[in-house]
Amino acid sequence: MRRVRVIPVLLVAGGQLVKTKKFKNPRYVGDPVNAIRIFNEKGVDELVICDISKDRYKNGPDMALIETMASEAFMPLGYAGGVTTMEQAEGLVSSGVEKIGLGQSLVDRPGLVKQMVGRYGAQSVVAAVDFKPSLLRGNVQYVESGKRRVRGSLSTSVQTALGLGVGELWLTAMEREGTYKGYDTKALESIVLDCPVPVVIQGGAGSRDDMVTAVETGASAVAVGSMFVYQRPHEAVLISYLKEEITVS
Repeated sequence: MRRVRVIPVLLVAGGQLVKTKKFKNPRYVGDPVNAIRIFNEKGVDELVICDISKDRYKNGPDMALIETMASEAFMPLGYAGGVTTMEQAEGLVSSGVEKIGLGQSLVDRPGLVKQMVGRYGAQSVVAAVDFKPSLLRGNVQYVESGKRRVRGSLSTSVQTALGLGVGELWLTAMEREGTYKGYDTKALESIVLDCPVPVVIQGGAGSRDDMVTAVETGASAVAVGSMFVYQRPHEAVLISYLKEEITVS
């Protein structure tokens, strides 16, 4: 039996913990540092922080917040949001971030991605590819929180990212994020067939069965947002985690 990696994802904006649905309408849900302390208590063994602040690419990562969060975390941290320079990447690594996710920079700064891979190793640099269906083109990558469509198919975007040397892929279905409708396993299946690096799927987790199905489809791990932040059916804020590990054959 193989243990499933289940990774909570925390969204932050303006230093606050927020949650979105389909990448829209951020809702305040609490203090991100407190959330990390709760996940410590629950034995989470990996965590991803995504900064979705509107000015993240102008101002860069909120290093003070990241340093505080990293100092509280007992688990490996991944981070994505606003990384545009090697100096910022160095600050993140020095703070204790083990994986840096790049989305817009995959498109606009491919040289930066290669430079980061060369300095930190492929295992520390992740392609964060957000996607949704296009009317005529099937699934395509979007950047800038879904405001800008990237030319070519989703498969083309993934192959471009792999060509830059990234060591992992974070694949997020934008239209399923926060919906509890299950992961987009059809899109996942089309990607993992030709993907030589681990793929983490995100967007739509609503049950343990969804996680098992994603891993059986080919995901190396599953990322979870709303399911670990809200208590349904009324979506009261409650930081939670799995009570038992998930395993697959």
